[in-house]
Amino acid sequence: MTEDQQDRTRVRFYTNQFMIVGDIAMFTDSRLTDFMESANNFIALTNVTVSNSEGEKLFKTDFLNVQRSKITVALPENMVTPV
Repeated sequence: MTEDQQDRTRVRFYTNQFMIVGDIAMFTDSRLTDFMESANNFIALTNVTVSNSEGEKLFKTDFLNVQRSKITVALPENMVTPV
């Protein structure tokens, strides 16, 4: 994937234990669903914040690999609306 073909997309992943917010590199004009279906066993995230299931921030890191099979919910961060 070349730099001019990709965008950084902010996403939110939920697992049974964590909420993970970070950036993924996706092709321009692609959907998160397509990205998830084509991903290998691990998804690379950058600029990451990890929180527990109650929303308490646990740590931040520049890079994190997330095992795809552990993700229960995935959505673009810009679609999240606080209630």
